[in-house]
Amino acid sequence: MDTAALLASVLGAPPGEGAARFADAGVPVFPCKTAGKRPLTHHGFRDATADIEQIRRWWARWPDANIGMPTGSRSGLEVVDIDVHGLVRGFGAFELARREGLVDRWQVLVKTASGGMHAYYPADLQRPQPSWQAARCGIDFRGEGGYVIVPPSRVMFEGNRSSYELIGVGRPGAVPLDAVALRQFLDPRPAPSTNSATTSDREVDAERIAGWLATRVEGERNRALYWAACRLAENGVSDDNARAVLGPAAVRVGLHEAEIITTIRSAYRTAVGSTPSRARTISPSMKGRVIS
Repeated sequence: MDTAALLASVLGAPPGEGAARFADAGVPVFPCKTAGKRPLTHHGFRDATADIEQIRRWWARWPDANIGMPTGSRSGLEVVDIDVHGLVRGFGAFELARREGLVDRWQVLVKTASGGMHAYYPADLQRPQPSWQAARCGIDFRGEGGYVIVPPSRVMFEGNRSSYELIGVGRPGAVPLDAVALRQFLDPRPAPSTNSATTSDREVDAERIAGWLATRVEGERNRALYWAACRLAENGVSDDNARAVLGPAAVRVGLHEAEIITTIRSAYRTAVGSTPSRARTISPSMKGRVIS
């Protein structure tokens, strides 16, 4: 299936015609609320079908219904959803993942009604991947058990109806996404400590996190720094102090200063929306060279 050609063919089409084109291409769809995302059928995305007669009956009943498409093995497509909600903007996290080679082989990019983006990938039918959310990073993965709204649907956002639009086509050779690796990148977990941490132990925790960062190898370094910076941000450490704690460890594993600054800033925007105005001061034993 040529996903780019399919999505291009439905732009500007009435909803019922767009739904029929998906069905003609063998992609199951189902109706969703006009100007919204809620399914109109009783079983939601589980009712999705490529039966053209059923499609016609649905859109005869709801002519302005939006089009929902199940993700994963049923449609053969998986989607990374980059959210834009309030202070949470997923584009920074997506760009970091792209630099790591985790999300760079998309088929198409679609602008969503909120100003976010959907990146489409072919599904690996031999290895179904469940849907998940990394809400703090503004990234959702839509695989098995999920669905997305597709063009030419329009959704009400901030008082206006905004369209889903095709905005980019990937280079030839799109490949299935490794959703496990992407989730680990967005929210990696260090090995659990044998000693339980309490609020009073946060200084020790920060030192342990920096020590863990210093053991990372190529391919893990950037996402490990991102995770570590998010944890310090959530515990009230200022971004300057985070650079003081994490910067030397990041330099030791081979990251450049510009990359360190960019990654920590992105983590702080994700975790707290901006640099905390009143941050807890770290202990002198944790201080290192401030990357500036």
